[in-house]
Amino acid sequence: MSSLFDRLELVSEHGSFGGVQRFYKHASGEIGLPMRFALFLPPQALAGQAVPLLTFLAGLTCTEETFTMKAGAQRVAAQLGQALLMPDTSPRNTGVDSEDHHWDFGVGAGFYLDATQAPWSGHWCMESYLLKELLPAVTAAFNLDNKRQGLFGHSMGGHGALTLALRHPGVFQSLSAFAPICAPTKCPWGHKAFTGYLGQDESTWAAHDASLLMAQQASAPYAGGILIDQGLADKFLAEQLYPEAFEAACAQAGQPLTLRRHAGYDHGYYFISSFIEDHLRHHATALG
Repeated sequence: MSSLFDRLELVSEHGSFGGVQRFYKHASGEIGLPMRFALFLPPQALAGQAVPLLTFLAGLTCTEETFTMKAGAQRVAAQLGQALLMPDTSPRNTGVDSEDHHWDFGVGAGFYLDATQAPWSGHWCMESYLLKELLPAVTAAFNLDNKRQGLFGHSMGGHGALTLALRHPGVFQSLSAFAPICAPTKCPWGHKAFTGYLGQDESTWAAHDASLLMAQQASAPYAGGILIDQGLADKFLAEQLYPEAFEAACAQAGQPLTLRRHAGYDHGYYFISSFIEDHLRHHATALG
């Protein structure tokens, strides 16, 4: 497990609400290629406090810049003393000929898992990258509190947040999502990604399905509750997202869930920016 970065390079930095928004590039051992991430450090961190870290996983086609520039999270994160980490959504420039042939598979669509199928298994190792490399390195390098970590995400990143939080108990103390892909074994996005990355054997897919993972829990893994917001004008809701499956699984496991359905809101960042403060405060309640 890496605790320090290999060839960490500051790409840019920008003052923001008394803190600093930075963009970095580094050489990833897990991915085997350069990777980028964005990091917001609140004023409390700049003053030397070990603040909690919230990691946001973005959705299909996104980069480390998308949430950072569109969600408007920095103001409240600065008030609450939260660091924000925004990784990229996949490796890039991998040499795989078909990496960018589809908007919902390959580049910008890593699905936050470790691929087992060629040619993707060479570099598409997003789960190991995040859990074994990026999070330990960020918390160590920037003096953040690795015992107070929250995870959240949007769409494919919501899937990533829910599944990684359930697959790695004890790493994260708080959890939320915006319009997550809750049952990828049931939806076209999930079938396409899992077939390509994990293969035709559908028995391997369940380990990356948030609803199936939650249904297996013997007790509530997040006793303080999980927050999910879902827009009812989301064009992907019926075919791709299945929040009702995760809702049922939480009820079965005794997991407290606040699932808020909002009329008039779609799948984009006008929706996310409308409710981002609620999510940051949800995490602050759990993390202190």
